[in-house]
Amino acid sequence: MKYLGGLAKNRKVQVVNSTKLTQEIRLDVLAESLSEEAFTKTTINLEQARTVWVATIEVKISRLIGHRKIAIVMNAPTFGDADDIDYFITNVEPSKVTSQWIVDTYSDRNWVEVFYREAKGWLGLKEYQTRGIKALKRHFILVFCAYTFILWHKLTGGLRRRWANKPITTFPEALEAFRTAMSYRFVQWLNYNQDVFAAYKASLGFVWA
Repeated sequence: MKYLGGLAKNRKVQVVNSTKLTQEIRLDVLAESLSEEAFTKTTINLEQARTVWVATIEVKISRLIGHRKIAIVMNAPTFGDADDIDYFITNVEPSKVTSQWIVDTYSDRNWVEVFYREAKGWLGLKEYQTRGIKALKRHFILVFCAYTFILWHKLTGGLRRRWANKPITTFPEALEAFRTAMSYRFVQWLNYNQDVFAAYKASLGFVWA
């Protein structure tokens, strides 16, 4: 499995220099020792573009087989001026690990976090009462399908055209538009199928009256 993950600033590495290894050094000490020329100015393309400076280095880390490519990402061109410094490691082929690849790949995590926040907060991703693996998978699949459907309508403007008379700009707004449309359809169905609904409630031991 290919990955891009974070490292602690006190993690010790051995820098690969040709075929030789230097003495172990802490990542923050290594970052401080690098010259300004070692960093590449790179833009992160988010909702608001952000400029960072990235240095990529091949290292050897204890308890890991082979060499790894690490990246030092700072919000300033020099270590002394930076107040936000991140350290990353990846096992992707070194030829692919450029400064732009590092920041583009890591910035994608934002959308993963958005998904989990919205799926848990609005669609009940963690609110299951089952224990079997098959039931858990079914619950997750239903949540993922609902999320995909609602997001697709939000992004394409489908909900705004059909189910709302105001702009739909957030996931909660899209979800509320969807719920409103579904409640209308349920009420329409219930008007003609009250006996079916009452029989369903009776099968559960309840009286719908």
